[in-house]
Amino acid sequence: MSSDIVFIGLGNMGLPMALNLVKAGCKVSGHDLVAASVDKFVAGGGSTGSDLPAAVAAARIVITMLPASRHVEAAYLGPNGILAQVAPGTLLIDCSTIAPEAARKVAAVARDKGFTMLDAPVSGGTGGAAAGTLTFMVGGSADGFALAKPYLEKMGKAIFHAGDNGSGQTVKVCNNMLLGILMIGSCEAIRLGMANGMDPKVLSEIMAKSSGRNWALEVYNPCPGVMENAPASKGYAGGFGVDLMLKDLGLAVENSLSTGSSVPLGALARNLYDIHSKSGAGGLDFSSIFNMLAKTEGA
Repeated sequence: MSSDIVFIGLGNMGLPMALNLVKAGCKVSGHDLVAASVDKFVAGGGSTGSDLPAAVAAARIVITMLPASRHVEAAYLGPNGILAQVAPGTLLIDCSTIAPEAARKVAAVARDKGFTMLDAPVSGGTGGAAAGTLTFMVGGSADGFALAKPYLEKMGKAIFHAGDNGSGQTVKVCNNMLLGILMIGSCEAIRLGMANGMDPKVLSEIMAKSSGRNWALEVYNPCPGVMENAPASKGYAGGFGVDLMLKDLGLAVENSLSTGSSVPLGALARNLYDIHSKSGAGGLDFSSIFNMLAKTEGA
């Protein structure tokens, strides 16, 4: 049985996104190298098949959610890749977080072959993916955006057209660089307050209503016990991993070099997360850098 949508990449983000499409009534064929992820997708009502090229050839929409630029390039541009299999008129949507340059490269090849392709990275984490409340930052043509939007709305609540191909990835890189910087700054401020005997919950509440207000303080506090549902209060489990933040900060620094931009705080944040990852915290939530600052202080 053919499916309207082929979804490739059923990881921590891709699986709940694909399942939300299924819940919305779409016919989705899910594919991943990890058999257990495919099994979970099928258990949730999706379908699959051993012949991915045949599934891609029969699809009206192909959505990918892959780890890095090299995986996206291989998936689309390889000799037996997506662009070699898809039928004319198929809409291509890549939701991976990759380098803007890589997104533009793949989209240019797709365009030369007559396909509409969008880069549509997301923000909102695994919680947002499960709840269907993701933010999509979409790069590509206005016509392509109009075609994709009804499907993206089944997986997210805020769908933005950022501009031409690569623009979605550019927004994602800028946003996550800022997020990394803000998280480190929030951790430093809370640690400084605690060193002066402050209750971190009181301190955070006041700063969240003052000029230091930011997302980390308001909804994702890095100090254990301040917010019951934040990863910090759950042993820094789940959420957005240190290694994922490190990857995104790396993309920001790489892009700054290719564009001649200056990102001194972004580069410093990347180096701090690199140290944190190498200490063994790569799988923890990125707010766990709060602990690294404690070690630095000798606390």
